[in-house]
Amino acid sequence: MDELARLVDTAGADPVARMLQHRDAPDIATYVGSGKAVEIRDLSQQHDADTVVFDNELTPAQQGNLETILKRSALDRTAVILDIFAQNASSLAGRTQVELAQLRYRLPRLRRSGRTFSQQAGGIGTRGPGETQLEVDRRRIMRRIRKLEKDLVGVRQNRATQSKRRRRTSNRSVAI
Repeated sequence: MDELARLVDTAGADPVARMLQHRDAPDIATYVGSGKAVEIRDLSQQHDADTVVFDNELTPAQQGNLETILKRSALDRTAVILDIFAQNASSLAGRTQVELAQLRYRLPRLRRSGRTFSQQAGGIGTRGPGETQLEVDRRRIMRRIRKLEKDLVGVRQNRATQSKRRRRTSNRSVAI
C-alpha cells in the first residue's frame, strides 16, 4: 500500500485515504465485491476524490463496473505506472513507446457511449443507423497504434545505422 501511495504521489495526485480488503478470491464483476465498492464510493465522496486507484490489475469489465458504482474514474497500478512513464519520457522513442503502451492498455477499456452516427452515403434499402462512437474510437486508436509501430521501426533502424557508423569509425569515444 505504501508503494502504491508513492506511485500515486509521483503521478501528481494526492493520496487521501486507504482501504484494505482480504478476500479468498477476487469478485469477477468488481474485484472487491459490491458491498466494498459501495464503501469505497462513500469514502471517496467524503474525501472528494476524483479517482480511485486499485493496487491490483483490473480487467476492463471490472474497471467499467467499478466506475459505474463509484461514479468516478477507477484506475489500477498499471494505469498509474503508464502515466508516470508518460510524464517522464523525454526522447522521441520513449514518448512513442509510452503512447503505444497507453493505447494498447486503453483499447480494450473503451466503453460504449451509445451515440450512433447517421449513414454517410445513400443507397438502396436501409443499412441501419451507422457506426457507433465506440467503433469510431476503436478504429482511430488502431490507426494510431499502426502509425506508432511504424515510427518505432524507423527509430530502431536509425539507431542501428548510427551504432554501425560509430563502430566503423576509428575514433574512440569516452563518456565522462
